[in-house]
Amino acid sequence: MSVKQQDTAEANRQAILASPSYRLAEYDFDFLKRDEIRHVRMTLELLKTETLLRDSNVKSTIVVFGSARIVPQEVAEERLKAAQAAARQAPNDPRAKRQLHRAERLLAKCRFYDEARRFARLVSTVCQIECRNDFVIATGGGPGIMEAANRGAFDVGAKSVGFNIDLPHEQEPNPYITPDLCFRFHYFAIRKFHFILRAKALVVFPGGFGTLDELFDTLCLRQTRRMQAIPIILYGRNYWDSILNFPKLADEGVIDDDDLELISYAESPEEAWRIIAEFHGVK
Repeated sequence: MSVKQQDTAEANRQAILASPSYRLAEYDFDFLKRDEIRHVRMTLELLKTETLLRDSNVKSTIVVFGSARIVPQEVAEERLKAAQAAARQAPNDPRAKRQLHRAERLLAKCRFYDEARRFARLVSTVCQIECRNDFVIATGGGPGIMEAANRGAFDVGAKSVGFNIDLPHEQEPNPYITPDLCFRFHYFAIRKFHFILRAKALVVFPGGFGTLDELFDTLCLRQTRRMQAIPIILYGRNYWDSILNFPKLADEGVIDDDDLELISYAESPEEAWRIIAEFHGVK
């Protein structure tokens, strides 16, 4: 073989080694991101979370939903001050007036942050004893009500789960989740599956589109008996009655009267826990 042929062969060998086709499939991230590999990515999200939850011996969860925008009182007060200052500088700006109103309404809801934290603290104190991992608090892993619930478990040294979602505008996970139990999802469907799979109860604090989506998804599954029986607790009835009229759905004949019994209401952490404990016979 001539020197030129040897050089050509060596160049070709280097091209082979550098080619994406030669990469092990598990390390070929460009390939794994292709549209036709979506089912593999979804399976990986399902299996990774399931495997790690089993490794941590998480037997069951209590899922807490609620707005990412409901923050501790001191934070809400600072945001209100900023909105008041902006409104004073532009008294005729309708957007500034709107922001001021919204800041006032969010400050009025900051008690739900404290109560979600108390609820999680109560549940974790009662249930995570003697190395048991039953009724582990699980949230969407973000700020607001989700942070409050994870924080309540953190307060008493208990485990809690965060099922975070990869979104362009989403903040990083809140700092109170058990590190080995914080999961990041790309697919909402797989995330929702894990919310429900081990759930022994769903406690829904005031929230917006995301909270409503997760609430109605669970109600539909319970109505059609496609999931285990659990209490679905709406926390803060005045809020929920102001935005949802479930009896009207029954009056219109689009749901059964019995479907209304899928929903319970609670006004305190203790009442929410009592509903769950009585439902499951926990003493």
